[in-house]
Parts: sequence; C-alpha cells; structure tokens
Amino acid sequence: MQKGAILTIDNTNYFGSNVNIPDDFGKKKDNLGQPLSSPKLSLENIKLPSSYSVDTLTRDAWIEIDLNAVYNNIKRAQAQLPYGCEIMAVVKADGYGHGAIECSKVALQAGCTRLAVSNIEEAVELRDAGINAPIVLLSQPPVETVEYLLAYDITPSYFTAQIALQAADIADKYGKVLKYHLIVDTGMNRIGLQPNEACDFLQNLSFHRALELEGIFTHFATADCESDWEFNTQLRKFNNCLDEIKQMGINPGIVHASNSAAIYRYPQAHFDMVRMGVTMYGLYPSEVFEDKIDLEPAMSIKAKISHIKEPNVGEGVSYGLEYRIGKHVQIATLPLGYADGLPFKLSDKMLVACNGNLYKQVGRICMDQCMFEVSLEHSLTTRPAPLRVGDEVVIIGKSGDKTLTLETMAQSCGTINYELACNFGLRLPKVFV
Repeated sequence: MQKGAILTIDNTNYFGSNVNIPDDFGKKKDNLGQPLSSPKLSLENIKLPSSYSVDTLTRDAWIEIDLNAVYNNIKRAQAQLPYGCEIMAVVKADGYGHGAIECSKVALQAGCTRLAVSNIEEAVELRDAGINAPIVLLSQPPVETVEYLLAYDITPSYFTAQIALQAADIADKYGKVLKYHLIVDTGMNRIGLQPNEACDFLQNLSFHRALELEGIFTHFATADCESDWEFNTQLRKFNNCLDEIKQMGINPGIVHASNSAAIYRYPQAHFDMVRMGVTMYGLYPSEVFEDKIDLEPAMSIKAKISHIKEPNVGEGVSYGLEYRIGKHVQIATLPLGYADGLPFKLSDKMLVACNGNLYKQVGRICMDQCMFEVSLEHSLTTRPAPLRVGDEVVIIGKSGDKTLTLETMAQSCGTINYELACNFGLRLPKVFV
C-alpha cells in the first residue's frame, strides 16, 4: 500500500489487499456478461389466490368439491318433480360448507330458478359474485337491513306484522315495493306464525302499497323420519291454511314446503316449488334414505403427510400420551385438526385411507394436526409398505376401493352429516373439480 493511502472498507477486500472492486462483483450475469436483476418481493405481486387448485394450495390439507356431483344430484331431484315445479337451491352456510358461489352457479345451470340463504351477508356475497337470480332469505331479517334488501334485490321472509310494516314504510320512502314470503309454522315450533293467524296477517298488511306477497311456505320437522304421522299433520294444517287464504281472495303466490327429504318421499307436498338443500351436495337427510336414493357426495377431505417417525414401543402419541405404541409402527402426521372441522371426539376412533388402505388415527386430535399409525410388522403373507412424507391421505372420500363418508363419521361421534360438512368448510381451502 502506498504511503499516505487511506485504508477503508470501500477499497479493501476480505483478504486485506487494496483493490478496486467493481459494483457488479459477485452478481450473476447473463450470456452477454450483463448482471441479472434480482426478483422483487412485495405485497403487490404476492397475493393469496381467490380460488385454489391443487398446485396453488398454501397448505397440505384441503376440501375437494365435485361440481359435477352437485349438478347430477339436482338432475335426479328434477326427475322426481311434476312439470313446472321449480327448485330453489339452498346455499346457506356457504353451501353447507361446499362453497355457496360455485354451487349456486352450478345449481342455476342445472335448472334451479331461485337461491335460498339464511342472512343478508350470504345474499350480498352472491350478488357481489355477479349472481343475478332471485334470492330468498329463509329467516326474518331485522328492520335495519331494509336498505340492503332493496339495493341488492333480496326477498325477505316475514311472520311479524310490525316488522313487515316498518320495512314497508322504509321501502316506500325509496319508491320501492318489497316482495316477501310468509312463513307459517305448522308444527316445527321454530319460526313462523300459526296457520290460524295467516289470514289476519295478510289482511292487516294488504293496504300497504310497498308490500307484495310473493310466496308462502312451511317447514317439515319429520320428513326424514320413518313415521309419517307428524308429517301428514303438518301438511294438513298447511293445506287448510292455503284454502283459507284463497277463500279470502288472496293469491298465496309461490307455495313451497318440501325440503330435501320430502322431495323424494312426499310428492303430495311438492306444490309450486321445492327447497333442495342437503341432497344437492350428495348427503343423505337421515339414515332412512341411505339405501333408497342414489346420490353423489360432492365433498372429499384430503391431506398430505407432513411428517413420519418410528417411535419405540411404549412411547406415547399426542397430548396426554394416552395412546401408547405397542409394536413396530410408523406414526404419520397430517396438517389437519379440530379447528378444521375434524371432531375431537373421534380421537382414537376414526380411520383414514391412503393408497387404498385403511389406517387408524391415534392419539388426541390436535387443533391443527392429527396422527395415524402404520404397522410395519411383517407376517408370512404380508409385507407392509411404509408411507412417505407427501403421500395423499383421504379423510372423507375414496381411496382405491375404500370409501369414507360423512354419514359414517357423523354416526361415530354422535352428530349429523350437515354439521360436519359445515364445519369442514369453515377453514380448509376448497378445490373445485
């Protein structure tokens, strides 16, 4: 180094020699010797996808929804109905966990004429997705939601005269007419006015220019039960109510009563329209139907193995270490737990499938993960194949010739398939096929 030269980090490399280091030193270069620019990461170009495919999933657990199955199930229901009878597709609770927007579009393509939801938010979601078909709320919305009803063209259901009249006053201020459906409680004792109150209700509201009765409906409590006595009692009350309304000279509009179960069991209750819910998704209303109607389940639950180990005999698995290893096994972990809809009550009581083989889930099901056991013990006739990280595991659906259903899972934990489907749909990403 020359006398008087200043030694700085800028002109000294790691070996202490005084050199001039070019700005592009150490950077990758293209075929022409020009430095390659590094890719930029920002929130502008890194976005979660609005919909998923298997290749774009951000986690290794997901729901697969077969939209062809939804379409085919609707076509099966149509074959049960008389000419001119409409189907209203019930897509509340995110389409029973199956994806309300996608299932609504398929339902309309299959011939459904209306959609039914439970609340304003569900209806607005469909409108924001560009769905223009008539949407009916199956519950009575608060008066404060009238502007949403009008702006998004949503049809409410009413059974309280005061609420209906207050809603009509608001609609009248905007120069709008509020169409509505009347709910009649014929025996379920949930919501709706009594059949003998319907005529007074309609008379008291008939003066208001901003209210228009579009339809009337009831809901059957036992259409999916073996006995039909209670069903027939409800149907008789509903028919009597309709007769009284017509005798008053009032057109009841679109009459609907049949749910999924009644579509298949009670043709005398089809009226002008039926409400197709759980069977649209290939789920049975109850065990009464499992060997009587042919449905295609639309929902599969899948995950990929995230970790595998071979614990020693006597070691425990999961919280509490309640499950103990009793032989030579693999313990495979799945990134799926009770926060994803897998019932905690099924800990040590359920099966999963992989490569056409069934395996027992072991240990407590965790919030985000669960484990299952793979025997590695050999016999004279069998030589088990170990599983690998990344292997696809089926929780609900088909794997080879093995089928795991929501109905079986529901029976194992004392609930219904409806609840399981809704819960699985809350957090798991959906892949539509």
